[in-house]
Amino acid sequence: MKRIVLAIGFLFFAFFAIAQSTTVKIALLKYSGGGDWYANPTALPNLIEFCNKKLKTNIFPEYATVEVGSPDLFNHPFIHMTGHGNVVFSDSEAKNLRNYLISGGFLHIDDNYGMDKYIRRELKKVFPELKLIELPFSYEIYHQKYDFPNGPPKIHEHDNKPAQGFGVIYENRLVLFYTYECDLGDGWEDPDVHNDSDEIRQKALKMGANLINFVFDN
Repeated sequence: MKRIVLAIGFLFFAFFAIAQSTTVKIALLKYSGGGDWYANPTALPNLIEFCNKKLKTNIFPEYATVEVGSPDLFNHPFIHMTGHGNVVFSDSEAKNLRNYLISGGFLHIDDNYGMDKYIRRELKKVFPELKLIELPFSYEIYHQKYDFPNGPPKIHEHDNKPAQGFGVIYENRLVLFYTYECDLGDGWEDPDVHNDSDEIRQKALKMGANLINFVFDN
């Protein structure tokens, strides 16, 4: 069964790479541990709308919600994860997430403030042999449709720290991008949720579009 799921995953991502006119769904990751995986409910719909307009993508307006251990993971080329607190992956969930990522999938993790120490711990279960590394500002994910010469934009202030972007690179491919002290997802939300300026929201949406563009074009 696992071989069949992996084969479907490979075929899907290969097909998607050459047929961007196909309507696809991106997804939000549901995880255990008590963290609020459901934070920022308006974020992904706004990002989808922005990308369909600015990048001419054909992403389904409604995002899916997928659990870490579900085979449904393989039906989505881009998965977003966020929250403020604890994250726990079981061994089987970590294995499933790993298989998804090495099969062509992509995970964006956005620390909404408070999940950093937990997600770093759990990622060691997924890729025990790899390190989460800070990506240089020259990395291509910052230079897609929109140019971010100084790395990820700072959307919200928490601890007086700079926004940082980390990645996991497997066999020369970036499979996971982690934004820390950045709050991209907050910037994707409806304007009245955080009362961010249009300038700030545009920065967040443009960086989000770069993530989508990177995934869809690589």
